[in-house]
Amino acid sequence: MSIKRARVLILLAACLAGLMGCSSAMKIGDFGKPNDGAASNGAASNGDLPTGSVVVPPAESGPSGETIAPLAKPGLLGSDLNDDVQLGKKYFRSNNFGLAEKSFRSAAEHHPRDAEAWVGLAASYDRLHRFDLADRAYQEAIRIVGPTPEILNNQGFSYMLRGDYARAKKKLQDAQAKDPGNSHIQANMRLLEDSYREGKSVL
Repeated sequence: MSIKRARVLILLAACLAGLMGCSSAMKIGDFGKPNDGAASNGAASNGDLPTGSVVVPPAESGPSGETIAPLAKPGLLGSDLNDDVQLGKKYFRSNNFGLAEKSFRSAAEHHPRDAEAWVGLAASYDRLHRFDLADRAYQEAIRIVGPTPEILNNQGFSYMLRGDYARAKKKLQDAQAKDPGNSHIQANMRLLEDSYREGKSVL
């Protein structure tokens, strides 16, 4: 390998390492759960959004022993706390779903392989009752990271908002099968049972 190519690889590794920071995993926001008003049923509040993770593989060694940083994986954004995803979370927590949708949509447009942006966008659409757009955003997230327990949980909550309890139950059961100990999924299962029994809407 030429010295020039080796230098390029080293620079690339340094740049990607800077993007990833010190974290080895990206958190996916678990937006599909009851709001603060449902906390008495055992649900977590919206202030506790991140639950899932997408693991970034470690760096590998090239044929000449040089370090090759992994390519950016789905779900990675910069570490700037004021980026669109963080702003979206802030707006979502304050129940300002219109501004949350704008922030998450901007994040998804600039980082189309970022699953967290799509999940946040879908959750915002759910709260705005734009369920057709929510379904599309959830499908984009699933294309990137697959049907994770967090996404299935969010979809279950989405169907609860629509009053489609049968599909909500199926999604939540699928989520629970993948992650039986997840407290957010358990809270949504209880909320589903209460809503169905009392005939009341979720929100």
